Amino acid sequence: MTALALARSWRPKTFSQLVGQDHVVKALTHALDQGRLHHAWLFTGTRGVGKTTIARIMAKALNCTGEDGQGRMTSEPCGKCPACLEIDAGRFVDYIEMDAASNRGVDEMAQLLEKSAYAPSNARYKVYMIDEVHMLTNHAFNAMLKTLEEPPEHVKFILATTDPQKIPVTILSRCLQFNLKQMPVPLIVEHLEKVLAAENVAHETNALRVLAKAAQGSMRDALSLTDQAIAYAAGKVSEEAVRGMLGTLDDAYLIRILDSLISKDGATLLAIANEMGERSMSFSLALADLSSLIQKIAAAQIVPESVLEDWPEAAEIRRLAAVLSREEAQLFYQISITSRPDLSLAPDEQTGFAMTLLRMLAFRPGNDSPNAPRSGGSPPVGNTPKPIAPSALAVSASVRSVPIPISASVAPVPAMAAPADLSPSSADRPDWHALMRQLPFKGMVQQLAFQTELQEWHDSAAGVRVTIVTPMPQLASDASVGRLADVLSTHFGKPVKVIIEKGAVEVKTVAKVDAQIHQEKRQNAEQMIAQDPFIQQLEREFGATVVGGSVKPL
Repeated sequence: MTALALARSWRPKTFSQLVGQDHVVKALTHALDQGRLHHAWLFTGTRGVGKTTIARIMAKALNCTGEDGQGRMTSEPCGKCPACLEIDAGRFVDYIEMDAASNRGVDEMAQLLEKSAYAPSNARYKVYMIDEVHMLTNHAFNAMLKTLEEPPEHVKFILATTDPQKIPVTILSRCLQFNLKQMPVPLIVEHLEKVLAAENVAHETNALRVLAKAAQGSMRDALSLTDQAIAYAAGKVSEEAVRGMLGTLDDAYLIRILDSLISKDGATLLAIANEMGERSMSFSLALADLSSLIQKIAAAQIVPESVLEDWPEAAEIRRLAAVLSREEAQLFYQISITSRPDLSLAPDEQTGFAMTLLRMLAFRPGNDSPNAPRSGGSPPVGNTPKPIAPSALAVSASVRSVPIPISASVAPVPAMAAPADLSPSSADRPDWHALMRQLPFKGMVQQLAFQTELQEWHDSAAGVRVTIVTPMPQLASDASVGRLADVLSTHFGKPVKVIIEKGAVEVKTVAKVDAQIHQEKRQNAEQMIAQDPFIQQLEREFGATVVGGSVKPL
């Protein structure tokens, strides 16, 4: 006789047997006990967390008649009445499971809704369970809207999906929505221990931790992997057997990798990559495990109590947390997670993994590399590169009608200050240009501030009266002027009244000064480009010309 898969034989049959979904169980059992039932429920969550299982338990709870056949709707189905037995066996005529992935059209939905008008054959409620409901077409969703909102009294709808974002809001608003959680690793391990103990299968707890981590939050996947591990091990489910089956690294490899990075031992790193290749390990999973271990180390550096005593690698995590700097842990973590997508671009995964380890070895926080000078030290002797000027230019040249971008270094142009106001009556006047740059203006207020010139400044004990001129009065709305006055009042610590006048200005506004500085920098850049030996060589040998207006100081 063929053995039933663990995921099927250990499927929960009552709410009390459900694992990890207490928030959903609590709401549904209260509703059933109080008789306050909605007509449609939507269960969302990743695969293998119990959506279909809860739907079947709900169908039994709604239709259970008890062992004596006289029972009422209950949150604790008996499991022995015809309704419970037939639902568990998958042959209850009034419980209809529909896969929306293969029955997604409007015709299938219309057929289902047409049958819903008829009373149940031999049940209290006719229950429709639509799995992966997000796969329905828009026309199918539209067809079910009215029935879903006001179904017959004998009909209940249970919808399930792994992608609720694709369900129209008109459907969501007609359902009670429950989000099923992913199963945490400790909970999966606890359940697997219970299952294997009942199945009389010897096992190691660390092996179950590896299986639980590989299941990625799905209890069904964990049970399926456990079935596979039992067959693979042909006896005791050990950590070594499970890692061999999954192609994952054990912690010893990960610890060796980090120790080699700390000691800057590149030869050992390459040897570890070769060993993993010989054992046909998954390099993508290896980087995932490595990033997970580094995360635990980084957490231990900040929050030492985050390391749990029941972790097999707890002692090594504490040791590495003390040896690695916080910056190194952050850098190694970043490299490990960003390198996983690159494995598919490498000649082969082993090469990509080896390059990831060498990248961790080559880079250090604080530019600590063999060819980079340390802080406060002298640069290395030899061919020292010339310093690059702070300002660079983007240039387009045309060679045989093909524009070529060229980069060149240009000496920076000193910023031009606003002309100083030397009139005797304004000795205490502020540098308006510098003041407008300093204060925290934003949006329209900044535009107004940059397009003004100071005309009068009267400072007294009672406050300051400022008269400014702008050529753009459309910027001077009451709100902008008020905000300008508020910022000035805060800055000077006394009331400031701002008076706006329309008129021409000299080259004293921030905008005009900036424009003049930019123009001088551009002229200087064009002159430097014209005198550049490389540009002159291109012009002589290839007939190249600099595209007019393409020189832009950066």
